[in-house]
Amino acid sequence: MPSLNLAIARLSTGTDSFAIWVVNAPNPSGYVLRDCLWPPLLSQAWQEWQAMFSGHSRLDISPGTTPPPKTPLPLDGMTPSIGHSTSYTSRLMQFLGISLWSWVFDGAILNSFEHSRGLAAGQHTRLRVRLEIRDPDLIALPWEIMQREAGQSAISLSQQIVFSRTTSQVESLPYLRADQALNILLVLGQDEKLELEKEAAILEQTLSNGSLIGSHYSGYAPCMVTTLLQPTPQELIQQLETKAYNILFYAGHGLPEPDGGLLFLRRKPDLTLNGMELAQVLNRTGVKLAVFNSCWGAQPAQSNHQAIPYSSLSEVLIRQGVPAVLAMRDEIADRESHTFIQAFAHALRARKPIDEAVAEARQQLLAVYKFNQPAWTLPVLYLHPDYNGDLIRSFDESITELPETSIPGIASMLPNASLRSLSPGGKTWSLRPGVTRIGRTTENDIVIPEPSVSKRHAEILSRNTFTGATPVRTYYLQDLSTYGTTWILRANGWQQIHRQEVPLQSGMQLKFGSTKSQPWEFIVDNA
Repeated sequence: MPSLNLAIARLSTGTDSFAIWVVNAPNPSGYVLRDCLWPPLLSQAWQEWQAMFSGHSRLDISPGTTPPPKTPLPLDGMTPSIGHSTSYTSRLMQFLGISLWSWVFDGAILNSFEHSRGLAAGQHTRLRVRLEIRDPDLIALPWEIMQREAGQSAISLSQQIVFSRTTSQVESLPYLRADQALNILLVLGQDEKLELEKEAAILEQTLSNGSLIGSHYSGYAPCMVTTLLQPTPQELIQQLETKAYNILFYAGHGLPEPDGGLLFLRRKPDLTLNGMELAQVLNRTGVKLAVFNSCWGAQPAQSNHQAIPYSSLSEVLIRQGVPAVLAMRDEIADRESHTFIQAFAHALRARKPIDEAVAEARQQLLAVYKFNQPAWTLPVLYLHPDYNGDLIRSFDESITELPETSIPGIASMLPNASLRSLSPGGKTWSLRPGVTRIGRTTENDIVIPEPSVSKRHAEILSRNTFTGATPVRTYYLQDLSTYGTTWILRANGWQQIHRQEVPLQSGMQLKFGSTKSQPWEFIVDNA
């Protein structure tokens, strides 16, 4: 899917001068920049939005400047599409959305957008638009409601665009392989409004079952949910480190504070966890998506009506390397949350990328709670710029499996094997019965994203036989690389193999690609 990444930054502190530029585009001519001023009318619309919809104190866009005399906003020209309310809230929402769009998509930026959208249409796919807000005072704005003109969909509701936020101020991600199932850790923390046992049952049902139609769909991915009720920080960390979760889902009380806000896990004594602390364990345990049904998870902390840079939970987690973070910009009612989560989980289990799943769930909120209510505007998704959002492997990307070479009935009697990276913090990959493919590209079982590794570099084969009445499983390494750059550590050093099949023994060290690449250890359980 083609991607257009935009960035917005204030040119000088205390001024209303901004730069908007293209960070990534699907065409070489799309990398453009323009300077612009923040219009006073947008500040007024934002103030009225906050007064009507926001449950927190006001955030100002133009610090230190004298606000212009307040005049009524020109809302008479706002004509919501058929079925939408013509109330003041609806017209205000549309006016702010159109004004934000007009400010961002103008001149060279609009031309780059139109060219990118045309390329996506030519490929019969959608355009992925990611917005990076580098000025902290603009973070809280509802960019998801940007709308080109009356009668057209907001950018986050479009059928031709998939929208999310991002940041380029991050380290590169290692290759993230799509999983076969959702494995969710559901954490319910302190919240005066929640009946925790009942809420846990509702959310478990919502997350694991989805809709009745989806439950009978043959392509529907399995989902496992583990629940923690008001854990201590130590219990939460221990649980994350115990199992390979790909989603953390938190429901409970939260507050904006520096260092990623506070999540309230338990009362008496008050036990909290801030975003910076949580980010460390999420990175260490490989969680790909963190979802927060808590107050203001996408809202920055503030001081004297000014946002504190990089303080929201979403920003802290994404900047610390969590691939995807979904949080609420403001408060969301329980019934709205359940509607959103059910539609979101259903789309994920239907193997949709995270940003497409959010778009579907947002459309469901709009259908149920209507355009003039803020529910559909609340979810804010951040995606790491290196992450395409594929959480569950789609059938289109699946590889054809060779038949397993096992003898029926003996598989459970045989030890399993794995390949462990010996680099600091390296992962361990379980080997498949039959054939495990190793290479640089995503169709392999073990992906090593290094330039010296071939697209299809090597295979590890397992064969099951009998020695007398005893079942035996043996493993072989087959080199398939272009230049024979597969290596085994022997007594006299690293030995290169080329188009050979050699037997493996537990404890053997291997390298793929350059001799300077990371070493791997072949391990047989209980050997």
